[in-house]
Amino acid sequence: MPLVCRPARIEDLATVDALVVASINDLTVRHGFGPMASASPPGFQLFSLADDPGGLWVAEDGGEILGFAWSWVCGDLWFLAQLFVDPARQGSGIGNELLERTMAHARQSGAAHKALITFTFNRVSQGLYMRHGLYPRMPIYFFSAARERVMQALPETQLRTVAIDGSAATLEKLAEIDSRAIGVSRATHHRYLLGDPAMSGVLFYAGSDCVGYGYVNSNGHVGPLAVLPSAKLRDAFAVALKLAADQSAEKVSAFLPGTCDDALNLAIAQGMRITFPMLLMASPGYGDWVQYLPRNPGFM
Repeated sequence: MPLVCRPARIEDLATVDALVVASINDLTVRHGFGPMASASPPGFQLFSLADDPGGLWVAEDGGEILGFAWSWVCGDLWFLAQLFVDPARQGSGIGNELLERTMAHARQSGAAHKALITFTFNRVSQGLYMRHGLYPRMPIYFFSAARERVMQALPETQLRTVAIDGSAATLEKLAEIDSRAIGVSRATHHRYLLGDPAMSGVLFYAGSDCVGYGYVNSNGHVGPLAVLPSAKLRDAFAVALKLAADQSAEKVSAFLPGTCDDALNLAIAQGMRITFPMLLMASPGYGDWVQYLPRNPGFM
């Protein structure tokens, strides 16, 4: 039967998650990193499907799902969260077909900027993305270390924290920070994070001024985190590492852009090491992250 690309449905997401996990692990094993992905509830996919269903597509043949593409839009930014094809069917044009659908989503949204995060060693996909106007911007490294090691001699800072609430004033402040740190407001995504029981979010204050925010997952992962130009990213990251270590998870981790020197230096000083390298690809003029730490490749 011919390949069919169609909008994704809720009932597709469990199958899609298994396909994505298999595709990631096939890639990372082939490049010597071992299996890295495991099944997880499709919380953000479900959120995106309800918020903007035009960004989620599946490719199927005879009822069998062989590929999945997922993009979301916030303000002027279109972001490709996932594009994966069954390893047994890669190289057969499925990725191109799905990418055409997601690029149509970008055009329809009127987004001024496009971006994605992919594995640094995924050369075939990088070539595909460059043919569609997205170019390598900067490396992003996944750092990790044992909780006990990260806790040792964490530097003290003058920042204080206040729990993020869902008030209009707080969401307005978060929008201001994001707009200045990454060029786009993400109010809807903050509402998603605030509704996730595994996430804890705080605002960072220097005196009476709110200078940033950060989230920590109950599994010890830091991100997203953003600060205003007036703040020190290193100080905010140090506070977030302390909050992550307090979660009592076995490991503490974070995605750190290669442009964030102070955060990278602190991670190394606390014994964190690179687990695997990733790459931000974007349309020209976007992606100078010096005040922002992403959560993961799909959420940004």
